[in-house]
Amino acid sequence: MNYVDIHCHPSLKPYSKSFKYKPIKKNALDPNRKNSIWHYSPPNFLEKFLNRLVTLTKFTQTDLTALAKSKTKVVVVALYPFEKHFFGKEIIGIKGVTDVLVNLAASISQSRMDYIRSNKDYFVDLMDEYNYYQQLHNQVENIDGVIYTYRLIRSFNEIETNFSQETDSKKIINILITIEGGHSFNTGIEMNKDMASRTEVLGNIKTIKNWEHRPLFLTLAHHFYNEMCGHSRSISIGMLKKNQNRGLDSGITELGYEAIDLLLDNTEGKRIPIDVKHMSTSSRKSYYKLLDTKYVSQKIPIIASHACCNGKRSFVQKDQADFPEHAEWFCNIDINFYDDELIRIARSSGILGIQLDVRRIGSTKAINDSKVFFPNKRRQLRKKALLVWRQVVHIAEVLDKEGLFCWGIQSIGSDFDGIVNPINGLWTAENMKDLSEELLNHAKSYISKNNTLLNKFNRIEAEVIIESVMHQNAMQFIERNY
Repeated sequence: MNYVDIHCHPSLKPYSKSFKYKPIKKNALDPNRKNSIWHYSPPNFLEKFLNRLVTLTKFTQTDLTALAKSKTKVVVVALYPFEKHFFGKEIIGIKGVTDVLVNLAASISQSRMDYIRSNKDYFVDLMDEYNYYQQLHNQVENIDGVIYTYRLIRSFNEIETNFSQETDSKKIINILITIEGGHSFNTGIEMNKDMASRTEVLGNIKTIKNWEHRPLFLTLAHHFYNEMCGHSRSISIGMLKKNQNRGLDSGITELGYEAIDLLLDNTEGKRIPIDVKHMSTSSRKSYYKLLDTKYVSQKIPIIASHACCNGKRSFVQKDQADFPEHAEWFCNIDINFYDDELIRIARSSGILGIQLDVRRIGSTKAINDSKVFFPNKRRQLRKKALLVWRQVVHIAEVLDKEGLFCWGIQSIGSDFDGIVNPINGLWTAENMKDLSEELLNHAKSYISKNNTLLNKFNRIEAEVIIESVMHQNAMQFIERNY
């Protein structure tokens, strides 16, 4: 079946490009325009070569045309007001250097970068990106002779209604909104001092809870300190890295607790659950404690929308591994998730989207072992899919050991069109069919060798496992929470 991505950024590149044109922030219906969310720009040979050589991702990965060609029916998109601390004289004092770095990494226009640098209100930028999607809501586009439209979704019931309205010649892409970064409520504007207004922040949260298309969840932290919670290290570029230092690895602030309480308030069924990706280990620990105490009587799902495992036991026992052979597969950084967190996610009926980013998904050795030096597409895909399968199977074995159903939280949270370095061969949404096929081969091999080692209730067919990872787990999560 069609794959469901629970974290990607279809609008990041075209919305950024829209600042080059008049009027700005316009989502062009003409797919030939770079400011159209339908603009199709798959990687050519040179762009793939550049990505392999210097990790640049200049092509689009989840533009709506690519999603249509991949037969996507449901996609969860992240709105992201681009943080201004990627720029500024605090880095080096020369505007052009940081602009080049960010443009190479994110492929956004100079006009957009100038806007970000001068931005005084992240919430306005959030509203503008939301409006960018609304502009072409239910407008039609012809893709390979089939009429497509996308619709912003208000509830799971709308998805089911849209499924029933499809025909062979008319297709609908269902879009669910999320938000990446609590700075979206207009916090963290100043790099070295607090400036957030409590009244403004809480008012902005109330505004998004009343959106027609309420966010499915919200990623509280992101790359820079947002005055609500600490973040994990996510930037390795030397000139940009130091801009992350303020608030790094710190905990949840008083404002953060107030924001969390308001987001989790389920009055009128408008709860927006928290995505713990990017939060520091200290913040994650504090959030889990909050769930264990204040919210212990409520079933609040824990979400890690674009995440990978690090193979280690817990925050406290971060040098211990219950599956030592697995730990060698993974990137041992604390932005990745510990085994006890996987157990928490499962017990909360939460979800983990596996991030398709080379910098997160595997150890240096695992990434090097996945390289194919003599071109062979199928062999390359098999080795690259193994990086993803290892995430799936590690989660499964951790959960099985705890006596839990072990195939129910894994999904895809690609982070496509974010600032990612994609896995070679898994370039765009159109490669997800290839990934599914190779994951199925890995699952069949695993089941044939290890099925009897799992609890009886976890012994399911390989096809069901991969259908769950690529589609069903995400759909069930949406049904439970939207």
